[in-house]
Amino acid sequence: MTHVSIKELTKVYPGSLEPSLDRLSLEIESGELTALLGPSGCGKTTTMKMIAGLLSTTSGDVQFDGRSILNDKPEQRGVVMVFQNYLLFPYMSVADNIGFGLKMRKVGKSEIDRRVKEILELVKLPDLGDRRPKELSGGQQQRVALARALIVSPNVLLLDEPLSNLDAHLRLEMRDLIRGIQQDLGITTIFVTHDQEEAVVLADKVALILDCKLKQYDTPEAFYRRPIDEATARFFGGQNFVPGMSKSGYFECALGRLKLPSDALLGSATLTFRPENVKIGANSVGENVVQSKLIDKIYLGTQTRLKFIVGDTKIDVMANPSDVQELVVGDACPITLSADSLWVLAK
Repeated sequence: MTHVSIKELTKVYPGSLEPSLDRLSLEIESGELTALLGPSGCGKTTTMKMIAGLLSTTSGDVQFDGRSILNDKPEQRGVVMVFQNYLLFPYMSVADNIGFGLKMRKVGKSEIDRRVKEILELVKLPDLGDRRPKELSGGQQQRVALARALIVSPNVLLLDEPLSNLDAHLRLEMRDLIRGIQQDLGITTIFVTHDQEEAVVLADKVALILDCKLKQYDTPEAFYRRPIDEATARFFGGQNFVPGMSKSGYFECALGRLKLPSDALLGSATLTFRPENVKIGANSVGENVVQSKLIDKIYLGTQTRLKFIVGDTKIDVMANPSDVQELVVGDACPITLSADSLWVLAK
């Protein structure tokens, strides 16, 4: 297992005045799975390519277990990168594709055959070694690409948008497979994605990159419960943002005087709370109850989206359909904002 240190990593492409990646710093623990999350063009894949040695750095450093690898050739770094488009050799069998890296390392044929058989079992393709890539589904090709990377026992595994070419049900299946294999083998893994749900499901920690800079590096739960700013909260589906004043233990705003967690930021600020954390009806102690009116209701299958209004302030809510089946647009309804679901953002 390998500890990865990324220190002030920056890339400015020739002819550009602005960096494509601006001073990214991360500490990735040995055996950890880390997601680089953000919209297209924010520098995620650029980061991966610099780690792999496929791009030179403008400044900064990448270290494995405390040693800089920037002067190492790509093949000397112990890094394998699985690309979005798989890049399988079409004229080779599945087994030959998977064993290619070992063949280049002059490993004997009997050893290659043994390890290919083992890795095919690991990625749940035990009987497909003789097929050509064109005879496989997209999900199967992705597994072959993953097997080809894993068979050389890399120190660090890089996955560039590994699930983006798969349809919904295959994406769920591959999530489980990637996470299971990564945990079993304990390989330090970094993967790129623009999908926050994918990042949350797969990663131990998430690095959110916006405008080519690191916004927040934290556990998945922290992005939902404790986002660093409004842009981060919105990227993770936050919808409710109410300006006001945070005082000792309370937040005063258009919704009234709401009790806060004890560690809340003080001063002029913005209150945020997630749509799924709003409770329909009043709580037993009458705390943080807001009188509102339902102005919109949309059934989404597993959830119902509701919109309430308090004065001029609109509140978005996601609820279990069975809990709000009787509510109709126009109803007056109390809602509860429990203190532990509130978070105060600096203005």
